[in-house]
Amino acid sequence: MIKAGRDLAGWSQAELAEHSGLSLPTIQRMENPQFGPMRSSGANLEKLRRAFGTAGVTFTESDGRDCVCLEHREA
Repeated sequence: MIKAGRDLAGWSQAELAEHSGLSLPTIQRMENPQFGPMRSSGANLEKLRRAFGTAGVTFTESDGRDCVCLEHREA
């Protein structure tokens, strides 16, 4: 889901690291299916949420499905 969020935001892993204040290895671990974001601290997840929020990307659950959404913003 983090990669999908990055894709919607148009960010590389390094750019997400910069926007979130997390290290590149942390982002890489969180995107690795072997580890995933749920093994990260709540503080790190919050940093991701805030960073993605600045790009209009949100993560939600609907009808038992996880969704990654991009807000449409007026130019």
